[in-house]
Amino acid sequence: MRARDVSLPVVIVAIVLAFIIPLPSAVIDVLLAINIMISVIILLNTIYMKEALQMSIFPSLLVITTLFRLALNVSTTRLIIGKGEAGGVIAGFGRFVGGNDLVVGFIIFIVITLVNFIVITRGAERVAEVAARFTLDAMPGKQMAIDADLNAGLINEAEAKERRKKIQKEADFYGAMDGASKFVKNDAIMGIVITILNIVGGIIMGMVSRGESLQEALQTYAILTIGDGLVSQIPALMISTSTSFIVTRAASESDMSADFLKQVFSNPKVLYIAAVLSFILAFFLPTVPFLLLAAVLGFLGYTLSRQRIAEQKQQEVQIEETEVEEIRKPENVVSLLQVDPIEVEFGYGIIPLADVNQGGDLLDRVVMIRRQLALELGMIVPIIRLRDNIQLAPNEYLIKIKGVEAARGDLMLDHYLAMDPGIAEEEIEGIKTKEPAFGLPAIWIAEEQRDRAEMLGYTVVDPPSVIATHLTEIIKRYAHELTGRQEVQTLLDNVKQNYPVIVEELVPKLMTVGDIQKVLANLLKEGVSIRDMVTILEALADYAPVTSDTDMLTEYVRQRLGRAISKKYFSDQNTSVITLDPKLEQLLMDSLQKTETGAYLALEPGVTNSILGSLSRQVQKLVQLGKQPIVLASPIVRLYFKKLADQAIPGIVVLSYNELDPELEIHSAGVVSI
Repeated sequence: MRARDVSLPVVIVAIVLAFIIPLPSAVIDVLLAINIMISVIILLNTIYMKEALQMSIFPSLLVITTLFRLALNVSTTRLIIGKGEAGGVIAGFGRFVGGNDLVVGFIIFIVITLVNFIVITRGAERVAEVAARFTLDAMPGKQMAIDADLNAGLINEAEAKERRKKIQKEADFYGAMDGASKFVKNDAIMGIVITILNIVGGIIMGMVSRGESLQEALQTYAILTIGDGLVSQIPALMISTSTSFIVTRAASESDMSADFLKQVFSNPKVLYIAAVLSFILAFFLPTVPFLLLAAVLGFLGYTLSRQRIAEQKQQEVQIEETEVEEIRKPENVVSLLQVDPIEVEFGYGIIPLADVNQGGDLLDRVVMIRRQLALELGMIVPIIRLRDNIQLAPNEYLIKIKGVEAARGDLMLDHYLAMDPGIAEEEIEGIKTKEPAFGLPAIWIAEEQRDRAEMLGYTVVDPPSVIATHLTEIIKRYAHELTGRQEVQTLLDNVKQNYPVIVEELVPKLMTVGDIQKVLANLLKEGVSIRDMVTILEALADYAPVTSDTDMLTEYVRQRLGRAISKKYFSDQNTSVITLDPKLEQLLMDSLQKTETGAYLALEPGVTNSILGSLSRQVQKLVQLGKQPIVLASPIVRLYFKKLADQAIPGIVVLSYNELDPELEIHSAGVVSI
């Protein structure tokens, strides 16, 4: 057999024989030195380990060192009582630590023994007990976590096996430490017992066998006993400390020394405060030590501050280099393909409107815009990006829809926009401009003119309100483009929470999400709210089996939403409409051409111009009367006439008879004819 395989059994047998065989004092000196150095090595290993399992042999090692120390105690006791001497190591400890003074040596011995027994040993025992209990309790959860990672494909079978093995080792280790800590406790008790026996037995032997007086016997045997106790208790103290380090050590990427410096002396503020406190105490307590300590702490705080600044700069450089490397990678071009649905870009002169730190409230207004449009149109407004653009003029802003410019405007940051609603008593001085949302004439006025403008009848708004209004109108205009399949799916999921039957019946049996999106887009394009999704889905479920034409389905949905549409466009003061000549409606129906992609009007250019000219004349009459022009048509031709009318008058309202509330009293203010 190899020497390594038999070395430990030989050592253990030799330790057991030391209990029986008397050893000369020279051999005991060597063994005591070995005992001290083994304790030092174990203590240093526990300091530099990163996790407890790095010394999984420690419970067994604890038993061996305890047995070795007890064997030495028996041998030294035999020499002390039998011969009145125990070698140079014990005598040297007795003289060096106690200074040949029995009282001093005895007190030091008692202090070391009590510290070991009451503080370190008892604390290590309790911590080991709790650690063992919690480790065993946590085993099922850790096993389930490993199984979950394995099933999810995060780890393979070999890694799972290794992790299970580590968990089992932890359980075994802390369970063994719970038992082994009892050896440390009982070893401390035994050291006290042996010390008492040595003193009592030595005095008896000195007085009876050697004929010494009580003072002589006490002088001889007390010094030796104290030395023996110190030689035994100091290694025991180091072993107890090692036990405490192991059972209190949490897993870390570095050793205890590095963690100590990193976690205790890592905050310059703490060191500065401690330095100030030490400086103050120097005026009330011994000056030199506290001033020296304040200087050291202040220097450490300053050094750490400089080091932290240097590390921060180095991290910034590394981050920049990493970002550059990431940009250079060809696959990272994909991130540039993302287009924001809605963007608002600012010139540098009006950035304060969006900067919260400068008192800007535009972000809050954007939140309110999303809430307002959700209530008004029932749509989900995507995230609105606000960013600066140095290519714009200082007071200019730009609104983009899906990366394409939709509108732009100019603001004067320290001014207010005054608009004449038609009742202003007199003209006010200012910079003439146009209101960006509706193109109305307006004037930029100074803040001190605001009260006077309002008294004269002007409508006065601040710059953030101008942007918010403009942005709201642009979102309404492009609502049909901003409501895609993903937004529709979100709306369907919301309806499904309270009305699961209608959604399950409609999707995907009768219609796809894409078909529903086309219907909703048609409604939003003409300003019809889709907030009442239940009614919309009910109508689609009724008519989807009849036709798959999304334009026709839109007309059926509009008829179901007739009361809401009528309420939006008609009031007690506005019940005038423009109607279509029956001959014109018949012409339009005869001109319908149906294809696989839908239906369209096939009219001669001259006829189209005649229809649009007649429509323009009738619209002009209502506009001059201050009324909103609304065209009323039969349900069959409403959609196609709307498409035709948009060529001349974009955004004109065209309703069908079936969309009107039966209680409304409508009168015709004009007729569109050929």
